[in-house]
Amino acid sequence: MGSESDRTRHAAGGDESAEGEASRGASKGDDGGAPEGDDGGAPEGDDGDAFDDGDGVPTVDPARDDASLAGDEATVLLLMDDGRDRALLAEALGERYRIRTADAPSALDGAFDCCVLDANAFRAAGDAIDARRDRADPAFLPFVLLVSEGPRGQPADSVWERVDDVVELPVGRRALLARVSNLIERRTTSLRLRRTVGELRLKEQAMDEAPVGITLARAADGDDDPLVYLNREFEALTGYGEEMLGEDCRFLQGPDTAEETTAEIRAAIEEERSVDVDVLNYRTNGQKFWNRLQVEPLRDEDGAVTHFVGFQTDITERKIRERRLEVMARVLNHNLRNKMNLIEGYADLLRDDPDEASRQRSLDVITETAADLTGIATAVQTVDETVSASALDASIDFRKELIELRNRIRSRYPDAEVTLSLPGDDPIEVAVVGLTVAVAEAVENAVKHNDAGTPSVEVRVERRPREWIAVEIEDDGPGIPDHETQVLEAGETSLTHADRLGIWLMYWVVAKAGGDFDIDTGEDGTTIRLEVPRHP
Repeated sequence: MGSESDRTRHAAGGDESAEGEASRGASKGDDGGAPEGDDGGAPEGDDGDAFDDGDGVPTVDPARDDASLAGDEATVLLLMDDGRDRALLAEALGERYRIRTADAPSALDGAFDCCVLDANAFRAAGDAIDARRDRADPAFLPFVLLVSEGPRGQPADSVWERVDDVVELPVGRRALLARVSNLIERRTTSLRLRRTVGELRLKEQAMDEAPVGITLARAADGDDDPLVYLNREFEALTGYGEEMLGEDCRFLQGPDTAEETTAEIRAAIEEERSVDVDVLNYRTNGQKFWNRLQVEPLRDEDGAVTHFVGFQTDITERKIRERRLEVMARVLNHNLRNKMNLIEGYADLLRDDPDEASRQRSLDVITETAADLTGIATAVQTVDETVSASALDASIDFRKELIELRNRIRSRYPDAEVTLSLPGDDPIEVAVVGLTVAVAEAVENAVKHNDAGTPSVEVRVERRPREWIAVEIEDDGPGIPDHETQVLEAGETSLTHADRLGIWLMYWVVAKAGGDFDIDTGEDGTTIRLEVPRHP
């Protein structure tokens, strides 16, 4: 605004010749109009910078925000009577901004980035200013009040509740422009901040609603990379929520998590590179699940790694399905082919064998082998139906199921001794797919493969902490060969494989529920242990 004399002598036009006109224009009704082509309305194509999106929350028009943030000229609304003052203000501010002029409060409904109004317009607008501010909220929308110099022109304290600056006329051109520019800069900053916050919220919403678990960990100098974010799917997948923020994601690992896999993950993080692995993890209740883990480093502008983003997907069903395909392929390629070769060989002997006793032996082998084939087909069907079944809609009374199982085994094998040891008398509610079938398989195998005169099998059930249940099937039979159990973890090969699909059935039922399966076998018998969450 220049010297002190400038501040007291210059009008909005900034020159001495305009001094009197600037101070007298509003009262005399000078016909100095708005810039040519300005009809006092909103800019062409602009419907106003606020609209109601239906939820009662005022929202700034994204198109208007984009224009401001892209560096387009801001719009200043001059709300005052048509006169010389308005013309001079339009000229002064028009060097930098688009100008709208109007003399009615209804102009506040249009689009602008700053409103400059005189005392008459301020009195006429009244509560409309508050309403317009509310519509713009939370974006900053400035209002500037022009007052005449002297005691009579000084505003009351209450005026400051509605305006952001009070400018006393006359005022120098540069001073006015600087004061308005400061307010518009604040608005631009608020719009930019709001847009940034909106984009961040949108991205966070997208991450929260993603169908995979997402975690964000801060890259730290030590061994731990603390979590700073986890989405809803991660919480649904693992049971862990925001209470784990600040912790390293190793809390998902457990006793059966392969050390080779964890070493691979740690090496990738230390070397600041991507890693993609299948890892056995644990939920907050101890339930196991196979996790497809992908970790990517995030770098700043200088290329330094600041965070690691992790993506988690439950692939337990896929891992079981892959192992089932391997086992079924072995059954088809090995068991079925060998037995069919056996049938064909003895059928050839029948054609040329003149000895009746020898022919009868061949027929017995063929009959027995055909029965084995039927048994294999039944076992394959049972495995497929049990393991492929969807989650139970409701819990079953496991106590009742076991009592019915005991009665069936006793009826089918009258010489067998089957006993139950169950906790209390209350129903044992479980929702584990195939649990009864798995226990039935264990009990029946124990009876069938025991050559003792009175095979003995005991089924024990225990309630475990965290809503788990443990089932033990103990028999006094000859024991299960080692190669039958070793393949459960190591996998099958053409030379090493399980002869009994029932063992795989039990293993898959427990694996699908995220539980623990164990077989302890020896000369004195076998104990099979299934420990699963009651409601996986």
